Amino acid sequence: QTMTLAGLKPVDPDAPVCHISYYEADAFARWSGKHLPTEMEWEVAARAGQLNDAFGIVWQWTRSSYSPYPGYRAVEGALGEYNGKFMVNQLVLRGSSLATPQGHSRITYRNFFYPHHRWQFTGLRLADYD
Repeated sequence: QTMTLAGLKPVDPDAPVCHISYYEADAFARWSGKHLPTEMEWEVAARAGQLNDAFGIVWQWTRSSYSPYPGYRAVEGALGEYNGKFMVNQLVLRGSSLATPQGHSRITYRNFFYPHHRWQFTGLRLADYD
């Protein structure tokens, strides 16, 4: 059984892995002989149309830290303070989940959580070492 938004349901072996921490995602990737993509690898693949299931299922952990893009300047006021204080010890997730609000599902959107968190429909995508 697994707990869903509709209560306990039988485990679906074909369902995407969901609600996992970065540590669990990374461990599985290493066990499988692959790795979690960097934010750049994820975005290049998404722009090339290689990720047909990147949106609307689960947020996908990357192995990139949540830090500013080169040239980023915080805006004045509360929004700049909000973004700046969260750019510490968090990792980037890309894509979107089935619970993501409209307007937040786009290739450029960066989500972020602490690596031990396993909520908000977090999952993984595997990348090869090629």
